[in-house]
Amino acid sequence: MKPVDKKNNLSSFRYTQRCDCVSVRDSTGNKGVFEASLDVLPIPQGLKDQYHARGIEGLYPPQAACIEEGLFDGRNLVISIPTASGKTLVAEMAMHHHIASGGKCLYVVPLKALASEKYEDFSGKGVRVGIATGDYDKKDELIGRSDIVVATSEKVDSLLRNHTSWIHRITLLVVDEIHLIGDESRGATLEMVITTMRNRNPDIQVIGLSATIGNPKELSDWLSAGLIESDWRPVELREGVFFHGTIKFGDGVRRVQSVKKEPDTNLCLDTISEGGKSLVFVSSRRNAEGAAKRIAAALRLEDRDLLDLAEKIEHSDESSVAKTLAICIRGGAAFHHAGLSRDIRKLIEEGFRNGPIRVIASTPTLAAGLNLPARRVIINSVHRFVPGEGQVPIPVLEYRQMAGRAGRPGLDPYGEAVLIGRSEAAVNELFEEFIHAATEEIDSQCAKRSNLLSRILALVAGKEATDLDAILQFFQGSFYAARHANLSHLSRIITRVIQDLEEMEMIIDIWERFQATGLGELTSKLYLDPRSAVMIADCLKDRTEITPFGILHLLCATPDMFRLYLRSADYELIEQVMQEQEEEFLIGRPEDAVPWLGYEEVVTAIKTALVLMDWINEVPVEMTAERFSIGPGDIHGIIEGIGWLIHGAREICRYEVPEFSSFVGNLEIRVMHGVKEELLPLIRLKGIGRVRARSLFNNGYDTPAAIADAGLEKIARIIGQKTAESVMEQVRASRTKNQAGKKGGTETQQGAGKKRKAQKILKSGDDRKAGSDRREPAVSVPGTGAEEVRETNAKQKMGGQREIMDFYKDDV
Repeated sequence: MKPVDKKNNLSSFRYTQRCDCVSVRDSTGNKGVFEASLDVLPIPQGLKDQYHARGIEGLYPPQAACIEEGLFDGRNLVISIPTASGKTLVAEMAMHHHIASGGKCLYVVPLKALASEKYEDFSGKGVRVGIATGDYDKKDELIGRSDIVVATSEKVDSLLRNHTSWIHRITLLVVDEIHLIGDESRGATLEMVITTMRNRNPDIQVIGLSATIGNPKELSDWLSAGLIESDWRPVELREGVFFHGTIKFGDGVRRVQSVKKEPDTNLCLDTISEGGKSLVFVSSRRNAEGAAKRIAAALRLEDRDLLDLAEKIEHSDESSVAKTLAICIRGGAAFHHAGLSRDIRKLIEEGFRNGPIRVIASTPTLAAGLNLPARRVIINSVHRFVPGEGQVPIPVLEYRQMAGRAGRPGLDPYGEAVLIGRSEAAVNELFEEFIHAATEEIDSQCAKRSNLLSRILALVAGKEATDLDAILQFFQGSFYAARHANLSHLSRIITRVIQDLEEMEMIIDIWERFQATGLGELTSKLYLDPRSAVMIADCLKDRTEITPFGILHLLCATPDMFRLYLRSADYELIEQVMQEQEEEFLIGRPEDAVPWLGYEEVVTAIKTALVLMDWINEVPVEMTAERFSIGPGDIHGIIEGIGWLIHGAREICRYEVPEFSSFVGNLEIRVMHGVKEELLPLIRLKGIGRVRARSLFNNGYDTPAAIADAGLEKIARIIGQKTAESVMEQVRASRTKNQAGKKGGTETQQGAGKKRKAQKILKSGDDRKAGSDRREPAVSVPGTGAEEVRETNAKQKMGGQREIMDFYKDDV
């Protein structure tokens, strides 16, 4: 950590209630005196009243520095200050200032969970707040009526691709966790969102927020922004290393009583004995659960609120992991990781933030922006397992994110970030490699070939850049160009990627001007990786028979899909599926698969597809979780991820292989609701989910017509009075509409109806008992006389693809 500069007023000032003014000096050394009272700020009185009600009367020094640097004058800013020092409040004041002048604001976050948190934070303060995290091919025009729109970077990227009308009215862009531009998987998207927004609206104000940037000056130079950089915190942060019963800090030591064998347990007991709370960061889910069990057993708290919370969790989730969690919570501790369902994670977060939970043992997910500070943050391990590399040290940036959670303003007199040393020598190493180390510089990820595929296609499809010079000009405004004076490397990669997009038939070159093909334009609007779209189209074109498992495995193998890791116990099942269901695979066995897929991608896709087969066969989530040794959160994450892909596959089928579009459309609904095909007529009714649909079906009401014939009284006994009334109204309305259509329909309309009915020849019947068989019957498409042509075209095209995808397979 950088030493505090006592000469810098930003580092030496402490927050004072009802202060009239503060003297501040920004990062460039300029000095000025500003009124820090909220009453003199150019923000609406209603917002001031809300702040007063929360006890906020003045500004922290870094907040005052933001005003000095031009926050209310429309100047771009990069705000690099510690967690809990008021970044979000600065952004909120700026947004309300814009709105008061007729502006519109966009607040970009990296995670859906963080989007929900910010949506709740900004709501109820006199302005209209919207949240956009959903479907990527929708323009979401209604959300555009909001004064503040909170969205993930991926959602904003899709809105830009689809030319959503209200985007051009954005006057303020706030980017939370802007350091994630350097993230390998998502950084390019964030960088391109910022670049595109600035390109389309040069007058837009951009505010970047982060607690951890290694090279903030470069970032601010790129944005032509003022830089507010400070180590000042409202609560003092003490960083140290624990070894052999002692925490060693930079300026002293502290003894901790050794009651138990495990260091993290003793540190938690010590914190709680003084009225504080602890966060324990560990390297894996298993370690998080193990730590929570140990600490809860040591705490043995007796609290009615803990018992109530544990009971609430048991009633909301019947999985084994939820039962284990409930046992831990009864003792005062909890664990937190992505294997838990979103609802359970929210209960834990609220139970820790404002409730009875004293300790959370977590994987680093909690460090990624969620507002959950604690008096003491304990970092159990500074290594992470990386497939193919083994145990590797975590980045200093990740350590800073975790350490920044220490100290709750208004609740804790100080915050402590404690690393656990395993030896005397390790104590000094941890100080050098983490506490005293500089945060890594962030770098652009947009020059990676795989990232450029989607980006260049989006530029061409959106007609923002339709020749090589225009594409290069666009990238001149990127963070990459700001960091790298010589763009020859990027230019060579762009030229190769353009050639690849042409060979993929995503774009065409007409007199040195590029134009997106129908498939290319569709791929861009659907927000799919071009490799995924080509894979879907090519693997279906030469098929006359498909199954649900075949489609799901294909989609799970695409570059766009998150896949489950394999355990050693999984390989026997995987091999069995590969042998028994060989004919269902649309991409063949691993050795014969699509060129850019390796063995690992194909087999992990099998496991992921099997989880989805359980879901659409109505196997209880807790049974699937137990069978595959995963958590309910993993299952819901897979469903969410595949939902978008299968929607994209349906649209590609409409364009490329329309004979499969109905089948894939039905599968999309099944995945959305987790039902067998027999429930499709019922699941389309509003208010009917998988549980109610199954109850109706099992009672003999398998269609809307059967429901109508049964009458309200019988249906209400099964699904409840209110829902039954709504369903009966829908059924009556549908009947009335159909009758009117029959009376007024022309021959042309009737003929079109017959045609549509004839097209719905693809069904995926599965009448087997839920979970009894992972296989479903194949759907055959009648011969069209085009199979030989398709096969020849597919082979020719795949030959070209093989060279392209070998190029991307080695992308680093």
